[in-house]
Amino acid sequence: MTVPNRATLWGRTLVEELVASGLEAVCVAPGSRSTPLTVAFAQHPDVAVYSHLDERSASFFALGRARRTGEVTALVCTSGTAAANFHPAVIEADRARVPLLVLTADRPPELRDSGANQTVDQQKLYGDAVRWYAELPVPEPEGRALRMLRTTAARALANTIGTPAGPVHLNCPFRKPLEPTPLSGSVPDGLEETLAGSGRDGPFVRTTAGETALPAESREAQRIARVLEDANRPLVVAGPADPPVRRLDPGVLVDLATAIGAPIFADPLSGVRFGSHLEDLEEGLVCGGYDSYVDAVPDPDVVLRIGDSPTSKSLSHALRDADCRQILIDPAGEWREATFTATDLVGAEPQGVLEAVAAAVEYDRARGTTDDGWLERIREAETIHWQGRDDARTGDSLEAEPFEGAILASVFEDAPETATVFVSNSMPVRDADRFGRPRSADLTVLANRGASGIDGITSTALGAGSATDEPLVLVTGDLAFYHDSNGLLALERCGVDATIVLLDNDGGGIFHLLPIESFDPPFTGQFKTPHGLAFDPLGELYGFDMIHVDPTAFADAYAASLESPGTQVVSVSFDAETSHRRREQLEEQVREACLTDER
Repeated sequence: MTVPNRATLWGRTLVEELVASGLEAVCVAPGSRSTPLTVAFAQHPDVAVYSHLDERSASFFALGRARRTGEVTALVCTSGTAAANFHPAVIEADRARVPLLVLTADRPPELRDSGANQTVDQQKLYGDAVRWYAELPVPEPEGRALRMLRTTAARALANTIGTPAGPVHLNCPFRKPLEPTPLSGSVPDGLEETLAGSGRDGPFVRTTAGETALPAESREAQRIARVLEDANRPLVVAGPADPPVRRLDPGVLVDLATAIGAPIFADPLSGVRFGSHLEDLEEGLVCGGYDSYVDAVPDPDVVLRIGDSPTSKSLSHALRDADCRQILIDPAGEWREATFTATDLVGAEPQGVLEAVAAAVEYDRARGTTDDGWLERIREAETIHWQGRDDARTGDSLEAEPFEGAILASVFEDAPETATVFVSNSMPVRDADRFGRPRSADLTVLANRGASGIDGITSTALGAGSATDEPLVLVTGDLAFYHDSNGLLALERCGVDATIVLLDNDGGGIFHLLPIESFDPPFTGQFKTPHGLAFDPLGELYGFDMIHVDPTAFADAYAASLESPGTQVVSVSFDAETSHRRREQLEEQVREACLTDER
């Protein structure tokens, strides 16, 4: 097929190489300068193209898809402020280690710093938030230039999925004509038959990445094993996992914890709190209620940690204050522990480390040192926590004192056996941590905890849903829902159905957690910021059913939505202050019961 001009050749070559190297999905926002890339993606039969009108929504949708799959998703936009709208998602991808490939079209160099319309400085636009940056040359139909382009495509993809994974930025300047308009003499005859023009059978460059492993016979594995064996009160903490969530086999962690007599405090985003590895497992080994009781049980004397810093502030503070050995395992060897109390950093893949340490542990010795009452104390505290949660969400109690945590409890307890559950930042993820009871269902629980913003929540969830046929549940607050209402257009345009649980407390309820609550004004007007909005018109605008229910009727409405086609937004209204007081009351009850039990 004859290539009409050099911009078309350049865009087609870049896209061909990206797809040959494994790229399967791209999110495209409309624009003129990006035409060569957009046309090339749209015409390629082996890549899924998701069209978005809003660049910010596009970027978070791509983020969600890449987070769910662990595989790179690409982004395309035109020049100017369009590229700046990608920045929040790039920041989240950086902090959460999500593979994104950002392709920003740009004006050619001669138009920069000239006052030319829609021309801004896009070089290294995202700073050090990207794993790698490259400025492509203006399209040149020459062998060496095209080989460079193909090699750059392979390098870019390899960098997105390296250790640690993350975003990569390619800035792509184009001269006109941008459309596939024939231009005589633009592309030399016969170029497509050369190696540079046709590429290779498969990717132009194959990249093989190694893993940092810890052999079982290594001195470090033996040392960690001895430390765990000698512990009286060992604890395993599984924090939020890098994508994909299922990268670590939770069974390996469970086997090691069982061998050394250690409970596992499993963050809801860890991939350990939910899953088939809990089948036939004695309750209380994998724990989820620790936020309420961690400061009411004895301190551990050794902690083994995987994943990012835990969602629970109570657990983070307890780890900060525990005067003990804390072994942090991170595949990239990066410091992800903001209290600076870890004593050991192991820079290797957690799966291999856990297998090596498990092979080195002398089980009889380990069982002989663990405090007999340690696991039992944790199990008793778990029982007290979940009993208190269940009492608070019964019909009479919930009617008298409705609170948002009861809704999160139902979301996880009644979710399908296999589902993707996305929880917003602010209170939903905290309530997921405190009230999402461990369960053997295959739930993939996700959130944007890299930078912990509320921007792009709906788009990220829908992007995650686009990557799987599983039911998708999004739990979001009213401000996050408002903030990303543009993202709802993806329901129809990208063919995603969801059950959206909207917790509407009319403003920023999380600020009730902060000391500023006592200063009003300015608390209500400048922090809680009640908006008084009714979201019903969005249902008509974007084609979903808006269902308002009382908290006591939520479980039935939630079950009905899960069984219904299309998308439903199940909205439940709360008073934020009442919810916070109820959370505090439950926490105090659990803590007091644990302290009384210990005495």
